[in-house]
Amino acid sequence: MKKFMKVILIILGILLVLGAALGIAVFITVKSMLPNGDGNNDIVEGYYKNFQSDAPLEMKYAHTGPYETSSTEFASDHASIGKIRAWYPKELETGDKAWPMILVVNASGTPAASYEPFFPRLASWGFIVVGNEDGQTGTGETASITLDFMLNIPADSLLSGKIDTENMGIIGYSQGGAGAICALTNYENGKRYKTIFTGSAAYPTLAKNMGWEYDTSKVTVPCFMCAGTGKSDDSGSDPEKGFGGVSPLSALVENYNKVPDSVMKIRARAVGAEHEQMLARSDGYMTAWMRYQLAGDEEAGGVFLGEDAEILHNSNWQDVEKNR
Repeated sequence: MKKFMKVILIILGILLVLGAALGIAVFITVKSMLPNGDGNNDIVEGYYKNFQSDAPLEMKYAHTGPYETSSTEFASDHASIGKIRAWYPKELETGDKAWPMILVVNASGTPAASYEPFFPRLASWGFIVVGNEDGQTGTGETASITLDFMLNIPADSLLSGKIDTENMGIIGYSQGGAGAICALTNYENGKRYKTIFTGSAAYPTLAKNMGWEYDTSKVTVPCFMCAGTGKSDDSGSDPEKGFGGVSPLSALVENYNKVPDSVMKIRARAVGAEHEQMLARSDGYMTAWMRYQLAGDEEAGGVFLGEDAEILHNSNWQDVEKNR
């Protein structure tokens, strides 16, 4: 009997080792398929100058806005956050105006420093744009901590009293898309956001398996979600039966349909865009969305509103569905 039990224990031990090895292998395989920052090498100074569109509003909002920008930074005692940086219109330094704020949730292994030119371009449209150095953002925790810091910014900061806390948005790409949804829906301060944008958010099952589970049925603010048609976002295979891309159309449709119909929502895919290209490819319409939602820019609203919305007739985009 003792011999038998010993054999059973050995077999169980082997199975546990194999299971652990398999789990690690699966984790590494999935993790290696997510962008690690290399895909943002095209985000260099003036990167937007290479963007072209026949759609006038997309072309306009993909480039720089009317404001000269500057930045400031704050040390964080949170190891993953490292430091918090904020880019803003330089006019903020001398005026009393409060400016809308956008918090950016990083993609996997992509600290804000690795795609810095993205931030001043967006800030030039009249936003305070906030980023940190976290490369693993999927739970939304560090986004929530960063938001708390900005809401309680030191009184001696030049940003003190300059944030329009009634007009704040959150955006995220890839793992950061999952993180943005989690930050909005799973944390108490997520109620402070007025709108959300996600670019190629990790599809729900992938996000769940990686510990970033989200539920778009909890989204209660205007929502714009997009992805690319390239194989890294959508290989055409069933993602539940194997790696079908990080953000396939089926997941985009599922996420869109779960958002309550009472909420303004839109989904779309950038034609030919691979997963790692979505940050640059969605710049124009992401900016227009934030301008409309946070700054009341009616011209920007022309991208999304009504039967003649620009996005419906733009050859750069397909699979568009919206409810306004």
